[in-house]
Amino acid sequence: MEFNKEFDASGLACPMPIVKTKKALADMASGQVLRVIATDPGAVCDMAAFAEQTGHALLEQSTETGKFVFYLKKA
Repeated sequence: MEFNKEFDASGLACPMPIVKTKKALADMASGQVLRVIATDPGAVCDMAAFAEQTGHALLEQSTETGKFVFYLKKA
């Protein structure tokens, strides 16, 4: 999937992946896609809840080599 910006939250524990994702999205234009990489298993539930609460679209989530990868489209 194509993305405009990437943020690597590997090694960060809850709630930092969400906090940093929110900051990364703030610098982006509406409609752009952010790729987030996380190692915290809690990020799976947290990212879905974050997207639902903020109106950003969680386009895709997957696991790649033990890391969780999310694609968020800014509202």
